[in-house]
Amino acid sequence: MFWYDHDAWGWGWFAMSIGMILFWALIITFGVLLYRALTRTGGSSSGPAAARPAGPSPEQLLAERFARGEIDEEEYHRRLTVLGGGGPPR
Repeated sequence: MFWYDHDAWGWGWFAMSIGMILFWALIITFGVLLYRALTRTGGSSSGPAAARPAGPSPEQLLAERFARGEIDEEEYHRRLTVLGGGGPPR
């Protein structure tokens, strides 16, 4: 009978097995890439820098330094004026 003739099959079973593994790897890779593309948040920048939450503003840091007593009132107002874009005080 032809069913038991091993010479007729050759290495076809091996090639079919590798082909099936590659097929499913391709399907899974496509699914993962599609999922990542659909769940990505909007915005122009991406990566670790974009995921980092914004820290306190410079004005808040200056107010904290003033509250801790690291700078006096005159220096606080002078630096606040510079930060506000008014230029150096006169």
